[in-house]
Amino acid sequence: MNKFKLSMLTLALAAAGSSSMVLAQEATEAQAAQAQEEAIEVISVRGFRRSLQESQNIKMFNSSIVEAVSAEDIGKLPDVSIAESLARLPGLTAQRLNGRSQVISIRGLAPDFSTALLNGREQVSSGDNRGVEFDQYPSELLSGVVVYKTPDAALLGQGLAGTADMRLVSPLTHGETTVVVNARYEWSQIDALNAGADDTGQRFSISYIDQFADNTIGVALGYANMSNPVQIERFEAWGYADTADGNKVIGGGKVYANSNLLERDGFIGVLEYKPSDKFSSTLDFYYSQFDETQRTSFIELPLFWGGAPLVNATVENGLVTSGGYTGVKGIVRNHGNYRESELFSLGWKNEFKLSDRWDATLDISHSSLDRTDLILESDAGTGPAGTGALDNLSFAMGPNGPVFNTTLNYADPSLILLTSPQGWGGDIIPGGQLGYFNSPGITDDLNQLRFSAQTMLESENFDSLEVGINYSNREKDKQANEFFLALPNGALSAPIPNVAGTTSLAAFGIPGMVSYDPRELIDTGALVKVRNPNADVLIKDWNVEEDVITGYIKVGINSRIGEIPVTGNVGTQLVHTDQSSFALAASGSGINVSSFRLDGGDKYWEVLPSLNLNFEVGMAKYVRVGLARTMARARMDQMRASQDFGFNPALNNAQATPEQNSPWSASGGNPALRPWIANSLDVSYEQYFDNSNGYVAIAAFYKDLESYIYDQRVIQDFTGFPSGGEVPVINQGIVTTPQNGQGGRINGLEFTLSASGGMLTPALDNFGAVLTGSWTDSNIKANPDDPATPLPGLSEKVANLTFYYENEGFSARISSRYRSDFLGEISGFGNGRNLRMIEAETVVDAQLSYSFSGDYEGLTLLLQANNITDEPFVRVEGDDTRRVIEYQRYGRSFMAGVSYKF
Repeated sequence: MNKFKLSMLTLALAAAGSSSMVLAQEATEAQAAQAQEEAIEVISVRGFRRSLQESQNIKMFNSSIVEAVSAEDIGKLPDVSIAESLARLPGLTAQRLNGRSQVISIRGLAPDFSTALLNGREQVSSGDNRGVEFDQYPSELLSGVVVYKTPDAALLGQGLAGTADMRLVSPLTHGETTVVVNARYEWSQIDALNAGADDTGQRFSISYIDQFADNTIGVALGYANMSNPVQIERFEAWGYADTADGNKVIGGGKVYANSNLLERDGFIGVLEYKPSDKFSSTLDFYYSQFDETQRTSFIELPLFWGGAPLVNATVENGLVTSGGYTGVKGIVRNHGNYRESELFSLGWKNEFKLSDRWDATLDISHSSLDRTDLILESDAGTGPAGTGALDNLSFAMGPNGPVFNTTLNYADPSLILLTSPQGWGGDIIPGGQLGYFNSPGITDDLNQLRFSAQTMLESENFDSLEVGINYSNREKDKQANEFFLALPNGALSAPIPNVAGTTSLAAFGIPGMVSYDPRELIDTGALVKVRNPNADVLIKDWNVEEDVITGYIKVGINSRIGEIPVTGNVGTQLVHTDQSSFALAASGSGINVSSFRLDGGDKYWEVLPSLNLNFEVGMAKYVRVGLARTMARARMDQMRASQDFGFNPALNNAQATPEQNSPWSASGGNPALRPWIANSLDVSYEQYFDNSNGYVAIAAFYKDLESYIYDQRVIQDFTGFPSGGEVPVINQGIVTTPQNGQGGRINGLEFTLSASGGMLTPALDNFGAVLTGSWTDSNIKANPDDPATPLPGLSEKVANLTFYYENEGFSARISSRYRSDFLGEISGFGNGRNLRMIEAETVVDAQLSYSFSGDYEGLTLLLQANNITDEPFVRVEGDDTRRVIEYQRYGRSFMAGVSYKF
């Protein structure tokens, strides 16, 4: 934690003195609890059923259409991670990255369209954009998450698709002294694939909640540590080439063994002070240290596209299913991705009475992130380009990609040398580069100040009024730091000095390869760094800043239509945005690069009205209607001012026009981008069963996106850009840049059934099930010039099914979540994101636990199994599932643990 964060925390604690506030949701929770007590019988339950009931009550008594996940107990959310818990909610799904659920799509829209809050406050993100990576937040330290599908005017930082509000515990509302300790041991079905990698991990957490001074002061503290290893057997194809007779054949490929380790330490603290009904104050903070290590050993095989002759081909239905390649010059590659990120959030909220009729709230918050990556690549082979032993191999296509039979021993350290086998990068490093050193950094800072006032109304149709204003400043910086790697003194090859052992690639037919730690090559000077001076690297540095002022008014509705009670709210937000960016415009490569600073931005207003109506059409039966205009700000990497430009002297003549044959061209970001805007209609029917035994809900939604952001070719004035000493005949040319273009619609249906078996017969009272499903359709294209490309993040069909059994202290459940194929974001070169089609998948998890009573009351034993069916992550080319582009197998993972609640 840096000095700024420590000083801010110290100042806030001092200013709080003997004061602190209740969480934003305390009033809502109190009203919900009172209404619940009046409406339904209170049943004392624990475990998973308790989690379901609390989530049901949040949904039932909220004025908006929401979904909720609640902890089974302090320090115990019902899934391994928050992302997996959220992915089980209707209309939500997760994308797996490196074997774990990380980012969330709501109602078929990519993570960029959603917003994550902590205690009602917008959070920064560890990625290059706005989409929050939920694995940064330990589930053990959260009391629950509420996902708003329809906003109200007082919900700040709302997303276009939805808003996920993660909540910390309120110690005064909790009302008793509690200490909970959790310890878990984790292991994987797949043994460590890389030498020195871990294949076992652990989790530990401790939470403390207490109250003092006649329950006027409340304290909650928590710490969670996680070490999570993942092994991945992976194949990736370059693609499938066309042979002379028109058949498809694998054109090149990579056979991987990945060993990943995620380590995280998280801390939370909540201090509440409520000396009277006239004043309350809460100070809360969250801190996370997040380190990820990815060791990747793989062999890259240039086949058809590498010029190797194809022999002994067997063709089935247009695909070469087996055959061989001769004269293959493979590249032995040892890569490492290392990430360190530090996330900090601090909030101080004060609630007080202005008068007998008016209450007020002042909320000050800060959220920041510092992230540094190291994406390190190193190459080896039998010799420099044009020399060294060649491989003659055979292959046979299978459901997971090809299985190879090689003739070279890639595990022989006397055969494999540090070198550039293909001579790639020879324009910078004579003989070719021996790898790449890429160390980008991200800083993200968000400061917010909010003031609001509320009063009760004496009106036949309206019962409350809230007005408020919020100011936020957010600044995000990205810094690039990239180098080519070479041997000292211009050498073309050298023995590997730090061989650690052999990595097995047997899953794809190759017995093994030489394994070593690429960081040691840099640390010992075996490889030296040569800075990449090219323009495409210079423009990766950028800064984006936003100042946003939001004023809002919300009126609570409490009326009747005939005999039907109607509640809800109506209101609007008035949002002013002042956005700006500075970066470099650059052109050329090597010593011929020219660059200069570019600035840009925009100011604009948006009006965002919203209406939520709840019709109680029967006992515990509701029809909900939501109307809203929502927005999502553009991705920050799209808003960068940077441009990679060029001036072509050959086109600098009288025939040049801005649209055609202009000597000027460029590509880059657009700091004047306006946000995505959508007009939304939601309708939901919800029926809640007696005794909190569950509910059934059917919902429909329609979103009309007024615009969508995609790359377009537009005319730009290049006046002032360097032209290499020539006098341009024209100063206009085409730039390819993100622009606000035509939108479209997205609509869908959602269904939820949560039910206890006791509704059918008392004999099944200990059983229950939760079934959710959604269908989503859209006519929006990610790029109108490519109509075959669907909307990123959209799975047309999503379904989740959970069966559970609870009896006394024993609890068992099994869950399955399915999503149909979708266009997802995949890590590419330099850790950037590429859009790729991902095959449908079904992930099955299970959990057993037993909570003791009597002398051992408070003790719980736990056993979890994840990815039980060993579901792979698969991408294919076109509509031929035999043409596997990427296959990743994670294996099953298991966790055994113990929890004790004092």
